[in-house]
Amino acid sequence: MLRLLHAILIGLVGAGIIHIVVLLLVPQFTEQDAWSRLAMSSGPYKVTRLDAESGGSPIVKSVDPLFYAAACRFDLSDGVLQVSAKGYTPFWSVSVYNRAGENIYSFNDHTLPDGNIDFIVLSPAQLVDLRKEMPEGLEKSIYVESTANQGMVVVRSFVPDDSWKKSVSDFLKGVTCAPQ
Repeated sequence: MLRLLHAILIGLVGAGIIHIVVLLLVPQFTEQDAWSRLAMSSGPYKVTRLDAESGGSPIVKSVDPLFYAAACRFDLSDGVLQVSAKGYTPFWSVSVYNRAGENIYSFNDHTLPDGNIDFIVLSPAQLVDLRKEMPEGLEKSIYVESTANQGMVVVRSFVPDDSWKKSVSDFLKGVTCAPQ
């Protein structure tokens, strides 16, 4: 019985030490998320390459080598966000994330009839206002409703071989991310 109490006491002390160490390490890890890295390399609404092709170390290290990626941060308090890009790549996908890195919405080149990127990110209140008076040119856009004011958009494009590198890079350079 004494051995059991001794083992439980040692386990509780060990768990307490591990808990304190984890709490002390949280700030170090939270400063290294994708949002923070993107914020250190560019401002809001600036499209930034995430992969190593951008001329340095990648912002996000887990990027698939067969995909090039670009991202931009946004804040819906500045207005609705319009993201667009034209051009052809073998495949592209878009993901919208909130500030915490949770995926809000995803779609790919098969979603839109012409294969071009054209979507709007907005809050529920902004969607109501937009429906009252639809600006010209936005009627064919995809509408992504977000309850979070801040977030980021990530555009990925498939690079099947070296002959596609320039086309895909040009496609990602043409991505626009701007408040309306």
